[in-house]
Amino acid sequence: MTGPRPPREAAPEGWTALADAARRVDDLIARLPDPADRTAGQRALVEAAKDRARSHRVRFLTAHVDTVYDRLTEDRTRDLRLDELVTEAGKEYPGLLPTEEHLAGERGRVQADKEGHEIDQGIFLRAVLASPNAGPHLLDAMLRPTPRALALLPGFRDRGTVETDAVRLERRDGVAHLTLCRGDRLNAEDCRQVDDMETAVDLALLDPEVRVGLLRGGPMTHPRWRGRRVFSAGIDLKELSTGGITLVGFLLRRELGYLHKMVRGLRTDPTGPTGWRTPRLEKPWAAAVDGFAIGGGAQVLLVCDHVTAAADSYLSLPAAQEGIIPGASNFRLARQVGPRLARQLVLGGRRLRAAEPDARLLVDEVVEPPDMDAAVDRAVARLAGDAVLTNRRMLLLAEEPVDAFRAYLAEFAFQQSLRIHGEDVLHKVGRFAAGTR
Repeated sequence: MTGPRPPREAAPEGWTALADAARRVDDLIARLPDPADRTAGQRALVEAAKDRARSHRVRFLTAHVDTVYDRLTEDRTRDLRLDELVTEAGKEYPGLLPTEEHLAGERGRVQADKEGHEIDQGIFLRAVLASPNAGPHLLDAMLRPTPRALALLPGFRDRGTVETDAVRLERRDGVAHLTLCRGDRLNAEDCRQVDDMETAVDLALLDPEVRVGLLRGGPMTHPRWRGRRVFSAGIDLKELSTGGITLVGFLLRRELGYLHKMVRGLRTDPTGPTGWRTPRLEKPWAAAVDGFAIGGGAQVLLVCDHVTAAADSYLSLPAAQEGIIPGASNFRLARQVGPRLARQLVLGGRRLRAAEPDARLLVDEVVEPPDMDAAVDRAVARLAGDAVLTNRRMLLLAEEPVDAFRAYLAEFAFQQSLRIHGEDVLHKVGRFAAGTR
Protein backbone atom coordinates (compact mmCIF):
# COMPACT_ATOMS: atom_id res chain seq x y z
CA MET A 1 0.00 0.00 0.00
CA THR A 2 1.19 3.55 -0.63
CA GLY A 3 2.00 5.88 2.25
CA PRO A 4 -0.39 8.55 3.53
CA ARG A 5 -0.89 11.52 1.22
CA PRO A 6 -0.36 14.93 2.76
CA PRO A 7 -3.36 17.28 2.76
CA ARG A 8 -3.83 19.58 -0.22
CA GLU A 9 -2.76 22.59 1.80
CA ALA A 10 0.39 22.74 3.88
CA ALA A 11 0.51 19.70 6.18
CA PRO A 12 -1.06 20.54 9.57
CA GLU A 13 1.14 20.23 12.61
CA GLY A 14 1.49 16.62 13.68
CA TRP A 15 0.62 15.10 10.31
CA THR A 16 4.14 13.93 9.48
CA ALA A 17 4.61 12.24 12.84
CA LEU A 18 1.23 10.49 12.51
CA ALA A 19 1.94 9.38 8.94
CA ASP A 20 5.33 7.96 9.93
CA ALA A 21 3.92 6.13 12.94
CA ALA A 22 1.07 4.65 10.87
CA ARG A 23 3.52 3.51 8.19
CA ARG A 24 5.67 1.76 10.81
CA VAL A 25 2.61 -0.16 12.04
CA ASP A 26 1.81 -1.31 8.49
CA ASP A 27 5.41 -2.31 7.84
CA LEU A 28 5.59 -4.30 11.06
CA ILE A 29 2.29 -6.11 10.43
CA ALA A 30 3.40 -6.97 6.89
CA ARG A 31 6.46 -8.81 8.28
CA LEU A 32 4.54 -10.82 10.87
CA PRO A 33 2.08 -13.72 10.74
CA ASP A 34 -1.66 -13.18 11.08
CA PRO A 35 -2.81 -12.17 14.59
CA ALA A 36 -3.84 -15.70 15.60
CA ASP A 37 -0.38 -17.07 14.77
CA ARG A 38 1.77 -14.43 16.49
CA THR A 39 3.90 -15.14 19.52
CA ALA A 40 3.37 -13.19 22.72
CA GLY A 41 6.45 -11.13 21.91
CA GLN A 42 5.20 -10.32 18.40
CA ARG A 43 1.80 -9.29 19.76
CA ALA A 44 3.50 -6.97 22.25
CA LEU A 45 5.55 -5.35 19.47
CA VAL A 46 2.45 -4.72 17.36
CA GLU A 47 0.47 -3.32 20.27
CA ALA A 48 3.29 -0.96 21.21
CA ALA A 49 3.52 0.32 17.63
CA LYS A 50 -0.26 0.78 17.47
CA ASP A 51 -0.23 2.63 20.80
CA ARG A 52 2.35 5.10 19.47
CA ALA A 53 0.38 5.67 16.28
CA ARG A 54 -2.86 6.11 18.19
CA SER A 55 -1.28 8.68 20.48
CA HIS A 56 -0.26 10.69 17.41
CA ARG A 57 -3.74 10.18 15.94
CA VAL A 58 -5.48 11.56 19.02
CA ARG A 59 -3.19 14.59 19.18
CA PHE A 60 -3.65 15.32 15.48
CA LEU A 61 -7.44 15.09 15.67
CA THR A 62 -7.60 17.17 18.83
CA ALA A 63 -5.96 20.00 16.90
CA HIS A 64 -7.35 19.48 13.39
CA VAL A 65 -10.63 17.52 13.39
CA ASP A 66 -12.64 20.45 11.99
CA THR A 67 -10.10 20.98 9.20
CA VAL A 68 -10.26 17.29 8.29
CA TYR A 69 -14.07 17.15 8.44
CA ASP A 70 -14.52 20.33 6.41
CA ARG A 71 -12.21 18.99 3.74
CA LEU A 72 -14.10 15.71 3.51
CA THR A 73 -17.52 17.39 3.39
CA GLU A 74 -16.46 20.43 1.30
CA ASP A 75 -17.00 22.85 4.17
CA ARG A 76 -20.07 20.98 5.38
CA THR A 77 -21.94 21.29 2.09
CA ARG A 78 -21.96 17.49 1.56
CA ASP A 79 -23.94 15.13 3.74
CA LEU A 80 -21.81 12.03 4.32
CA ARG A 81 -23.21 9.13 6.30
CA LEU A 82 -20.95 7.28 8.72
CA ASP A 83 -19.76 4.68 6.23
CA GLU A 84 -19.17 7.29 3.55
CA LEU A 85 -17.30 9.54 5.97
CA VAL A 86 -14.83 6.90 7.16
CA THR A 87 -14.31 5.70 3.57
CA GLU A 88 -13.52 9.22 2.36
CA ALA A 89 -11.27 9.82 5.35
CA GLY A 90 -9.39 6.60 4.64
CA LYS A 91 -8.76 7.74 1.07
CA GLU A 92 -7.74 11.30 1.90
CA TYR A 93 -5.81 10.50 5.10
CA PRO A 94 -4.69 6.84 4.93
CA GLY A 95 -2.57 7.20 8.04
CA LEU A 96 -5.47 8.66 9.96
CA LEU A 97 -7.96 5.89 9.25
CA PRO A 98 -7.79 2.39 7.82
CA THR A 99 -8.09 2.31 4.05
CA GLU A 100 -10.34 0.03 2.03
CA GLU A 101 -7.29 -2.20 1.61
CA HIS A 102 -6.97 -2.55 5.37
CA LEU A 103 -10.66 -3.29 5.84
CA ALA A 104 -10.80 -5.74 2.94
CA GLY A 105 -8.09 -7.76 4.65
CA GLU A 106 -10.30 -8.05 7.74
CA ARG A 107 -13.42 -9.30 5.99
CA GLY A 108 -14.06 -12.95 6.58
CA ARG A 109 -11.90 -13.03 9.71
CA VAL A 110 -13.39 -13.94 13.06
CA GLN A 111 -13.37 -11.09 15.56
CA ALA A 112 -10.44 -12.52 17.53
CA ASP A 113 -8.22 -12.54 14.42
CA LYS A 114 -8.71 -8.90 13.45
CA GLU A 115 -6.12 -6.15 13.81
CA GLY A 116 -8.47 -3.74 15.58
CA HIS A 117 -8.69 -1.16 12.79
CA GLU A 118 -12.12 -0.20 14.15
CA ILE A 119 -10.39 1.34 17.17
CA ASP A 120 -8.87 3.90 14.79
CA GLN A 121 -12.35 4.56 13.41
CA GLY A 122 -13.57 5.01 16.98
CA ILE A 123 -10.83 7.57 17.69
CA PHE A 124 -11.78 9.49 14.57
CA LEU A 125 -15.54 9.42 15.14
CA ARG A 126 -15.16 10.43 18.78
CA ALA A 127 -13.32 13.55 17.64
CA VAL A 128 -15.88 14.30 14.91
CA LEU A 129 -18.93 13.85 17.14
CA ALA A 130 -17.37 15.82 20.01
CA SER A 131 -16.71 18.81 17.74
CA PRO A 132 -19.39 21.52 18.09
CA ASN A 133 -18.95 22.20 14.36
CA ALA A 134 -18.53 18.77 12.77
CA GLY A 135 -20.67 16.77 15.22
CA PRO A 136 -24.04 18.44 14.60
CA HIS A 137 -23.47 18.27 10.85
CA LEU A 138 -22.83 14.51 11.02
CA LEU A 139 -25.93 13.97 13.17
CA ASP A 140 -28.03 15.86 10.64
CA ALA A 141 -26.50 13.88 7.77
CA MET A 142 -27.54 10.66 9.50
CA LEU A 143 -31.12 11.94 9.77
CA ARG A 144 -31.52 12.04 6.00
CA PRO A 145 -33.61 9.24 4.45
CA THR A 146 -31.53 6.47 2.92
CA PRO A 147 -31.39 6.00 -0.86
CA ARG A 148 -32.89 2.54 -0.40
CA ALA A 149 -35.94 3.96 1.36
CA LEU A 150 -36.42 6.68 -1.24
CA ALA A 151 -36.33 4.04 -3.98
CA LEU A 152 -38.96 1.91 -2.19
CA LEU A 153 -41.22 4.83 -1.22
CA PRO A 154 -43.40 4.99 -4.38
CA GLY A 155 -44.21 1.29 -4.13
CA PHE A 156 -44.94 1.52 -0.41
CA ARG A 157 -47.25 4.48 -0.86
CA ASP A 158 -49.08 2.61 -3.63
CA ARG A 159 -49.36 -0.84 -2.05
CA GLY A 160 -48.94 -0.11 1.67
CA THR A 161 -46.51 -3.00 2.18
CA VAL A 162 -42.78 -3.67 1.90
CA GLU A 163 -41.13 -7.01 2.63
CA THR A 164 -37.44 -7.14 3.57
CA ASP A 165 -35.43 -10.02 4.96
CA ALA A 166 -35.73 -8.94 8.59
CA VAL A 167 -38.72 -6.55 8.73
CA ARG A 168 -42.21 -6.61 7.24
CA LEU A 169 -43.77 -3.16 6.90
CA GLU A 170 -47.50 -2.72 6.45
CA ARG A 171 -49.66 0.42 6.63
CA ARG A 172 -53.14 -0.14 8.06
CA ASP A 173 -55.54 2.66 9.03
CA GLY A 174 -52.75 5.21 9.43
CA VAL A 175 -50.50 2.91 11.46
CA ALA A 176 -47.18 1.64 10.11
CA HIS A 177 -46.78 -1.89 11.47
CA LEU A 178 -43.08 -2.83 11.60
CA THR A 179 -42.98 -6.56 12.28
CA LEU A 180 -39.58 -8.03 13.14
CA CYS A 181 -39.45 -11.34 11.33
CA ARG A 182 -36.08 -13.03 11.82
CA GLY A 183 -37.93 -16.04 13.11
CA ASP A 184 -34.96 -18.38 13.08
CA ARG A 185 -32.80 -16.01 15.20
CA LEU A 186 -35.41 -14.73 17.68
CA ASN A 187 -35.09 -11.33 16.01
CA ALA A 188 -31.42 -11.04 17.03
CA GLU A 189 -29.93 -8.03 15.28
CA ASP A 190 -27.16 -8.05 12.71
CA CYS A 191 -26.11 -5.57 10.03
CA ARG A 192 -28.88 -6.75 7.69
CA GLN A 193 -31.59 -6.18 10.29
CA VAL A 194 -30.23 -2.70 11.09
CA ASP A 195 -30.39 -1.82 7.40
CA ASP A 196 -33.92 -3.19 7.10
CA MET A 197 -35.04 -1.37 10.24
CA GLU A 198 -33.70 1.97 9.07
CA THR A 199 -35.40 1.47 5.72
CA ALA A 200 -38.73 0.68 7.39
CA VAL A 201 -38.49 3.62 9.81
CA ASP A 202 -37.67 5.96 6.91
CA LEU A 203 -40.68 4.76 4.95
CA ALA A 204 -43.01 5.15 7.93
CA LEU A 205 -41.77 8.70 8.49
CA LEU A 206 -41.91 9.65 4.81
CA ASP A 207 -45.44 8.38 4.15
CA PRO A 208 -47.95 11.18 4.88
CA GLU A 209 -50.71 8.61 5.43
CA VAL A 210 -48.87 7.20 8.46
CA ARG A 211 -49.64 8.85 11.79
CA VAL A 212 -48.10 6.32 14.22
CA GLY A 213 -45.42 3.64 13.99
CA LEU A 214 -45.76 0.29 15.81
CA LEU A 215 -42.95 -2.21 16.44
CA ARG A 216 -43.72 -5.83 17.28
CA GLY A 217 -42.05 -9.18 16.89
CA GLY A 218 -43.63 -11.76 14.61
CA PRO A 219 -44.18 -15.50 15.17
CA MET A 220 -40.94 -17.45 15.43
CA THR A 221 -39.68 -20.48 13.53
CA HIS A 222 -36.97 -21.11 16.14
CA PRO A 223 -37.59 -24.58 17.66
CA ARG A 224 -37.93 -23.33 21.26
CA TRP A 225 -40.40 -20.56 20.37
CA ARG A 226 -42.04 -21.91 17.23
CA GLY A 227 -45.32 -20.13 16.45
CA ARG A 228 -44.97 -17.65 19.34
CA ARG A 229 -44.23 -13.96 19.05
CA VAL A 230 -40.90 -12.63 20.33
CA PHE A 231 -39.79 -9.01 20.39
CA SER A 232 -35.99 -9.28 20.21
CA ALA A 233 -33.05 -11.28 21.53
CA GLY A 234 -30.69 -8.30 21.07
CA ILE A 235 -27.34 -8.35 19.29
CA ASP A 236 -26.52 -11.52 17.37
CA LEU A 237 -23.52 -12.71 19.40
CA LYS A 238 -22.63 -15.36 16.84
CA GLU A 239 -22.29 -12.62 14.25
CA LEU A 240 -20.09 -10.65 16.65
CA SER A 241 -17.85 -13.67 17.22
CA THR A 242 -17.45 -14.35 13.51
CA GLY A 243 -16.62 -10.71 12.74
CA GLY A 244 -19.95 -9.71 11.18
CA ILE A 245 -20.85 -6.99 13.71
CA THR A 246 -18.99 -3.81 12.79
CA LEU A 247 -18.53 -0.54 14.63
CA VAL A 248 -19.67 1.68 11.76
CA GLY A 249 -22.13 -0.59 9.94
CA PHE A 250 -23.94 -1.86 13.02
CA LEU A 251 -23.10 -0.38 16.42
CA LEU A 252 -23.00 3.29 15.40
CA ARG A 253 -25.36 3.12 12.45
CA ARG A 254 -27.99 1.63 14.74
CA GLU A 255 -27.76 4.49 17.24
CA LEU A 256 -27.42 7.33 14.73
CA GLY A 257 -29.69 5.73 12.14
CA TYR A 258 -33.06 4.21 12.89
CA LEU A 259 -33.08 4.77 16.67
CA HIS A 260 -32.12 8.43 16.33
CA LYS A 261 -34.72 8.84 13.59
CA MET A 262 -37.39 7.40 15.85
CA VAL A 263 -36.45 10.03 18.42
CA ARG A 264 -35.94 13.08 16.21
CA GLY A 265 -37.45 12.22 12.85
CA LEU A 266 -36.10 12.73 9.35
CA ARG A 267 -34.21 15.85 8.36
CA THR A 268 -36.06 17.64 5.58
CA ASP A 269 -35.41 20.64 3.37
CA PRO A 270 -35.89 23.78 5.50
CA THR A 271 -36.35 25.85 2.34
CA GLY A 272 -39.37 23.81 1.20
CA PRO A 273 -42.93 25.16 1.33
CA THR A 274 -43.53 23.80 4.86
CA GLY A 275 -39.92 23.99 6.07
CA TRP A 276 -40.70 27.04 8.20
CA ARG A 277 -42.76 24.85 10.55
CA THR A 278 -40.12 22.29 11.46
CA PRO A 279 -36.97 20.92 9.82
CA ARG A 280 -37.98 17.32 10.60
CA LEU A 281 -40.61 14.73 9.79
CA GLU A 282 -41.57 13.10 13.09
CA LYS A 283 -44.05 10.45 14.21
CA PRO A 284 -44.90 8.92 17.60
CA TRP A 285 -43.85 5.30 18.14
CA ALA A 286 -45.39 2.42 20.06
CA ALA A 287 -43.95 -1.01 20.84
CA ALA A 288 -45.56 -4.31 21.81
CA VAL A 289 -43.40 -6.75 23.77
CA ASP A 290 -44.16 -10.44 23.53
CA GLY A 291 -41.81 -13.03 24.99
CA PHE A 292 -38.78 -10.90 25.78
CA ALA A 293 -36.86 -7.77 24.90
CA ILE A 294 -33.21 -8.56 25.57
CA GLY A 295 -30.31 -6.15 25.09
CA GLY A 296 -30.89 -4.18 21.93
CA GLY A 297 -34.57 -5.08 22.11
CA ALA A 298 -34.86 -3.34 25.46
CA GLN A 299 -32.88 -0.39 24.07
CA VAL A 300 -35.54 0.13 21.40
CA LEU A 301 -38.21 0.52 24.08
CA LEU A 302 -36.37 3.55 25.50
CA VAL A 303 -37.13 5.58 22.36
CA CYS A 304 -40.80 4.58 22.12
CA ASP A 305 -43.67 6.76 23.31
CA HIS A 306 -45.81 3.89 24.54
CA VAL A 307 -44.86 0.30 25.42
CA THR A 308 -47.40 -2.49 25.90
CA ALA A 309 -46.00 -5.72 27.37
CA ALA A 310 -47.47 -9.17 27.80
CA ALA A 311 -47.64 -10.17 31.45
CA ASP A 312 -45.40 -13.21 30.86
CA SER A 313 -42.67 -11.23 29.06
CA TYR A 314 -39.41 -9.87 30.47
CA LEU A 315 -36.74 -7.26 29.73
CA SER A 316 -32.98 -7.32 30.27
CA LEU A 317 -29.80 -5.44 29.34
CA PRO A 318 -26.99 -7.99 29.72
CA ALA A 319 -24.34 -6.00 27.84
CA ALA A 320 -22.05 -5.67 30.87
CA GLN A 321 -22.03 -9.45 31.21
CA GLU A 322 -21.27 -9.74 27.49
CA GLY A 323 -18.56 -7.09 27.89
CA ILE A 324 -19.95 -4.40 25.61
CA ILE A 325 -21.87 -1.13 26.04
CA PRO A 326 -25.67 -1.31 25.59
CA GLY A 327 -25.90 1.47 23.03
CA ALA A 328 -27.40 4.69 24.37
CA SER A 329 -29.08 2.91 27.29
CA ASN A 330 -26.52 4.33 29.72
CA PHE A 331 -27.63 7.77 28.50
CA ARG A 332 -31.39 7.21 28.48
CA LEU A 333 -32.12 4.63 31.14
CA ALA A 334 -31.47 6.50 34.40
CA ARG A 335 -33.80 9.37 33.49
CA GLN A 336 -36.58 6.84 32.89
CA VAL A 337 -36.10 4.44 35.80
CA GLY A 338 -33.72 6.21 38.22
CA PRO A 339 -30.03 5.55 38.89
CA ARG A 340 -30.39 2.53 41.19
CA LEU A 341 -32.58 0.45 38.88
CA ALA A 342 -30.46 1.55 35.90
CA ARG A 343 -27.38 0.12 37.61
CA GLN A 344 -29.17 -3.09 38.49
CA LEU A 345 -30.15 -3.56 34.85
CA VAL A 346 -26.91 -2.48 33.15
CA LEU A 347 -24.23 -3.45 35.68
CA GLY A 348 -25.96 -6.31 37.43
CA GLY A 349 -27.80 -7.83 34.49
CA ARG A 350 -31.11 -7.93 36.36
CA ARG A 351 -33.93 -9.60 34.43
CA LEU A 352 -37.04 -7.49 34.86
CA ARG A 353 -40.31 -9.32 34.44
CA ALA A 354 -43.15 -7.25 33.03
CA ALA A 355 -45.41 -8.22 35.93
CA GLU A 356 -43.00 -6.73 38.52
CA PRO A 357 -43.85 -3.26 39.85
CA ASP A 358 -40.45 -1.88 38.75
CA ALA A 359 -41.27 -2.77 35.15
CA ARG A 360 -43.88 -0.02 35.07
CA LEU A 361 -40.98 2.44 34.84
CA LEU A 362 -40.17 0.99 31.41
CA VAL A 363 -43.55 -0.15 30.11
CA ASP A 364 -46.85 1.72 30.11
CA GLU A 365 -49.31 -1.15 30.17
CA VAL A 366 -49.07 -4.82 31.12
CA VAL A 367 -51.81 -7.14 29.88
CA GLU A 368 -52.43 -10.85 29.65
CA PRO A 369 -51.16 -12.34 26.36
CA PRO A 370 -54.66 -12.89 24.87
CA ASP A 371 -55.44 -9.20 25.40
CA MET A 372 -52.34 -7.85 23.64
CA ASP A 373 -53.93 -7.06 20.27
CA ALA A 374 -56.75 -5.00 21.76
CA ALA A 375 -54.40 -3.16 24.13
CA VAL A 376 -52.00 -2.29 21.32
CA ASP A 377 -54.86 -0.98 19.18
CA ARG A 378 -55.96 1.31 22.00
CA ALA A 379 -52.43 2.59 22.52
CA VAL A 380 -51.82 3.53 18.89
CA ALA A 381 -55.21 5.22 18.71
CA ARG A 382 -54.23 7.47 21.62
CA LEU A 383 -50.91 8.35 19.96
CA ALA A 384 -52.70 9.46 16.80
CA GLY A 385 -54.15 12.52 18.54
CA ASP A 386 -53.52 15.91 16.94
CA ALA A 387 -51.55 17.38 19.84
CA VAL A 388 -49.39 14.30 20.51
CA LEU A 389 -46.62 15.17 18.09
CA THR A 390 -46.11 18.72 19.37
CA ASN A 391 -46.08 17.66 23.01
CA ARG A 392 -43.76 14.78 22.24
CA ARG A 393 -41.32 17.24 20.67
CA MET A 394 -41.44 19.49 23.73
CA LEU A 395 -40.87 16.56 26.08
CA LEU A 396 -37.79 15.51 24.11
CA LEU A 397 -36.34 19.00 24.31
CA ALA A 398 -36.26 18.62 28.08
CA GLU A 399 -35.44 14.90 28.29
CA GLU A 400 -32.78 14.45 25.63
CA PRO A 401 -30.97 17.64 24.53
CA VAL A 402 -29.25 16.92 21.23
CA ASP A 403 -25.86 18.22 22.39
CA ALA A 404 -25.94 15.90 25.40
CA PHE A 405 -26.80 12.98 23.11
CA ARG A 406 -23.97 13.95 20.75
CA ALA A 407 -21.45 14.11 23.61
CA TYR A 408 -22.52 10.66 24.78
CA LEU A 409 -22.26 9.16 21.31
CA ALA A 410 -18.79 10.66 20.85
CA GLU A 411 -17.45 8.76 23.84
CA PHE A 412 -19.55 5.69 22.99
CA ALA A 413 -17.92 5.50 19.54
CA PHE A 414 -14.49 5.24 21.13
CA GLN A 415 -15.26 3.05 24.14
CA GLN A 416 -17.33 0.56 22.14
CA SER A 417 -14.52 0.23 19.59
CA LEU A 418 -12.24 -0.84 22.45
CA ARG A 419 -14.81 -3.17 23.96
CA ILE A 420 -15.51 -5.21 20.82
CA HIS A 421 -11.80 -6.03 20.66
CA GLY A 422 -11.37 -6.64 24.40
CA GLU A 423 -9.97 -10.02 25.41
CA ASP A 424 -12.90 -10.69 27.74
CA VAL A 425 -15.44 -10.00 24.98
CA LEU A 426 -13.63 -12.20 22.48
CA HIS A 427 -13.55 -15.03 24.99
CA LYS A 428 -17.24 -14.70 25.91
CA VAL A 429 -18.64 -14.46 22.41
CA GLY A 430 -16.30 -17.21 21.24
CA ARG A 431 -17.83 -19.54 23.83
CA PHE A 432 -21.31 -18.45 22.75
CA ALA A 433 -20.57 -19.18 19.09
CA ALA A 434 -19.17 -22.58 20.04
CA GLY A 435 -22.39 -23.38 21.92
CA THR A 436 -20.72 -23.66 25.33
CA ARG A 437 -22.62 -20.80 26.95
